[in-house]
Amino acid sequence: MSSLADFQPKVAIVILNYNTRSLLERFLPGVLETNYSNKEVWVVDNASTDDSVEFTKSHFNEVRLLVSEKNLGFAGGYNWALDQIEADYYVLLNSDVRVTPNWLKPLVDLAISDKTIAAIQPKILDAKEPRMFEYAGASGGFLDKWGYPFCRGRVFDSLEEDAGQYNDAIDVFWASGACMFIQADLYHKARGLDADFFAHMEEIDLCWRLQRMGYSIKVQPASEVFHIGGGTLAEGSDRKYFLNFRNNLFLLAKNSSSPFWLFLIIWRMVLDGISAIVFLLDGKASLVITILKAHFAFWMSLGSVLKKRKLIKELGNSKVYLHPDSIVWQYFIKKKKKFTDL
Repeated sequence: MSSLADFQPKVAIVILNYNTRSLLERFLPGVLETNYSNKEVWVVDNASTDDSVEFTKSHFNEVRLLVSEKNLGFAGGYNWALDQIEADYYVLLNSDVRVTPNWLKPLVDLAISDKTIAAIQPKILDAKEPRMFEYAGASGGFLDKWGYPFCRGRVFDSLEEDAGQYNDAIDVFWASGACMFIQADLYHKARGLDADFFAHMEEIDLCWRLQRMGYSIKVQPASEVFHIGGGTLAEGSDRKYFLNFRNNLFLLAKNSSSPFWLFLIIWRMVLDGISAIVFLLDGKASLVITILKAHFAFWMSLGSVLKKRKLIKELGNSKVYLHPDSIVWQYFIKKKKKFTDL
């Protein structure tokens, strides 16, 4: 008679690729060597212009391949692919993530122990400095009342060294899209990632919806992966800033349950304005224009956002916990740079 420990649900590890052939060559072999029998490894090509598809076909016969004719973005690319992939659980895995041989089993074990867990992320460390937490997720993500994301191990740009201080598996607000383990049926019930985000913060938006549906999000630090970051969009690029500022407004307007959500949006824009002044003083005038473009794009999309806000209410109305303090105030004024100081 098989035990729960022997049970292996089917897991589809899905890597979205856009012009990252060198990263596939470097990291895909490790994914294939994962110690877990009931898995499939998929590469979803987002209309790459390099030789990613040909390289994958010729070097990795065991990898399943989907090729999109156009770049659908991170969110749209995953939605398109996962509509075609059958599994009990999906892992959304960036192409610039190095995994360890036993990274998957702790995620599976935690997931099957409680069906109210919708999504889980592993501990995410820096591939270049493995002792340090990595920006995109660290040891689990949170969100403050003004919509600023932060992590155990990373507050704004301050990254902590991993000394085992965040090794407990706990509830978090969001699981990183760099490596997100998620129940397949719930992914679809929650209507997947919002393709209008294109990239950045769409995983936070999805996790918010899942929590409103009554499910939890976890981090499982017994699983470790190592992330490079900036594999598709370069760090500090105007495009990345545009997506972050615009999508943060999308996130709040869609999901906030406050009757004063419009005030929240206006106040967040004021805070963005302060960021613009800082950028200007730092000689980064182009980013001031980027923030203005992001705000304009938000207002131009408001009709669509309001329709989504109405649809989200139909998914559920379970209470969602936001960090009650302002991370901006805590970090920049009170100089609290570590998660444990907040």
